[in-house]
Amino acid sequence: MRYYYTGFVILAAILWGISGGLAGILMDKGWSPLVISFYRGAIGFVCLVIWLLLKRKEGSGKHSSRTIMWAMLAGVAVASNFSFYFLSISESGVAVASTLMYTAPIFVLISSFCFKIESITPFKVISMIIVMFGISLLTNIYETGISELNVLGIMSGLLSGVSYALFIFSFKNASKNNSPPFVLSTAFATFTVVLLLFIDHREAFSALFSEDLIWFIILGIIGAGISFYLYVEGLKKTSASVASVIAMVEPVTASLFGLVVLGEILTVLQSIGLIVILITITMLSVKQKDC
Repeated sequence: MRYYYTGFVILAAILWGISGGLAGILMDKGWSPLVISFYRGAIGFVCLVIWLLLKRKEGSGKHSSRTIMWAMLAGVAVASNFSFYFLSISESGVAVASTLMYTAPIFVLISSFCFKIESITPFKVISMIIVMFGISLLTNIYETGISELNVLGIMSGLLSGVSYALFIFSFKNASKNNSPPFVLSTAFATFTVVLLLFIDHREAFSALFSEDLIWFIILGIIGAGISFYLYVEGLKKTSASVASVIAMVEPVTASLFGLVVLGEILTVLQSIGLIVILITITMLSVKQKDC
């Protein structure tokens, strides 16, 4: 049964990877990263509200202010993750930003140990190191020039990883005795309000009447609505640190999307990195019960 829940996490990561490719297409068409992120979260919010209504009996009852605060923090964390990630890309490039964002499992593991949520095992540590090595090959970070490694780009990339880790813990705390649909709906309502304060409202409004609207809708449905539902279901029987490593199938999916859809070519080292990530994630998924 544990493979069933692990599969949910993997499917969520695959959808996130596809979402990255769709967002790339929209950015190539001239749409700003913040507007793309806003619609991804806002449309995802609508999907999650539908889920909440379908599960209204499960989510009925009073919700403590503590629960709402944790859920709102999760929403802020997701908004921060998207924002810092795009900022890192603009300052240091995709290779550096991607690699730094996927340091999230390290922060999750350290936090889990500090708060005594789960124990650190040699297998978890080795798995994370191997996956990070695979990602460095996949993203070509080893080819990045020193001139591209500026402080703002590095710090924002690391903060995107911290934000992702913060989301996991905020959601876990908010969901201890509460309905996941309610928690996610609250989180994405917060996400939508936060990004609404920073986006270009004229550009966001024009998106509603553009020929690219369908792509925004698809991005929101698979990149937030369905994917976060799957991820939350997977977290029920998957530890935070293991889930964060398994979710690293996202950059693999993004690379394959670029290869198949955008016509990009993977080098030998990138292919090795992809294989390393897939093998490690598969082993971790099989052994996660004992981690």
